[in-house]
Amino acid sequence: MNNNLNKIVTLIPSATEIVAFLGQKNSIVGCSHECDYPNDLNNIIKLTSPKINVEGTSGEINKQINTILENSLSVYKVNIEKLKELDPDFIITQAHCDVCAVSFSEVKNIVSKYFKRETKIISLEPNTLNDVFNDIKRVAKDLNIENETNNKLINNLKIRIEKIKNLAATKKQRPLVACIEWIDPLMIAGNWIPEMAEIAGGTNILGKSGDNSHWIKFEEIVDQNPEIIIFLPCGFNIKKTKEELNNYIKKNNNIRSLKAYKNHKFFVVDGNQFFNRPGPRLVESLEIFAEIIHPDIFNFKHEGSGWINYND
Repeated sequence: MNNNLNKIVTLIPSATEIVAFLGQKNSIVGCSHECDYPNDLNNIIKLTSPKINVEGTSGEINKQINTILENSLSVYKVNIEKLKELDPDFIITQAHCDVCAVSFSEVKNIVSKYFKRETKIISLEPNTLNDVFNDIKRVAKDLNIENETNNKLINNLKIRIEKIKNLAATKKQRPLVACIEWIDPLMIAGNWIPEMAEIAGGTNILGKSGDNSHWIKFEEIVDQNPEIIIFLPCGFNIKKTKEELNNYIKKNNNIRSLKAYKNHKFFVVDGNQFFNRPGPRLVESLEIFAEIIHPDIFNFKHEGSGWINYND
């Protein structure tokens, strides 16, 4: 039973993590079907469901999503009846990506149509690491929980990032790194990912910090021939990504000619739990990058759970 003043609904995993990080976990009364962290929120009412088969391959998922978006439909279904019953004070969603979660415009329409009182909508739209920190601060402000404790929590995240940045800066070698956000078709990661690869001591290629992720041709990767390739598909864990990569390599044997493949520098990370959730755990994501790019100076013990070497 929620006895706090605020009743909060979070419709994207990063929002759930931000609210929990700010000490308001017990105020969450409903969340999306993808919200699975912290682990003890599993009993919270799930308010969304996908309209696609999420168990399909990346190619199949891409086709399903394109069909839905071409018809100007949402990728997710919201249980409006349950949402009305919960009658939240706050709904936190996003305006960053129509594929990632329920969109801001859709939530706005639901609230204006079905809610008699004013429910405040908080919409997250991060493109850079700094945007993520600003979102955390804004959530604290909108929930009226700005305080010294929460400011310290946010500052501690920044301190951890600075420590990695400073240590990585001592390395003269900055290997070329390509971060792949989708495998079939190939998509290069944008937004906060290129910035993180640079902070961790790499030279990010193909993706641009602050810009959206975008589709690329395999030939573009060949032209750059990166020293390290990191696969972090949105929504996929390590096991699923490894399966996808196995299939891709079988169909595209020329990928074996890449320098990164030959030198055993193909890496698979848990894109779902870490890199594609713009919240507090992006710091752990940065630690994973640091371990991969400069293993001689970084060891945060994420190997095996947060990332693996594909060639091992």
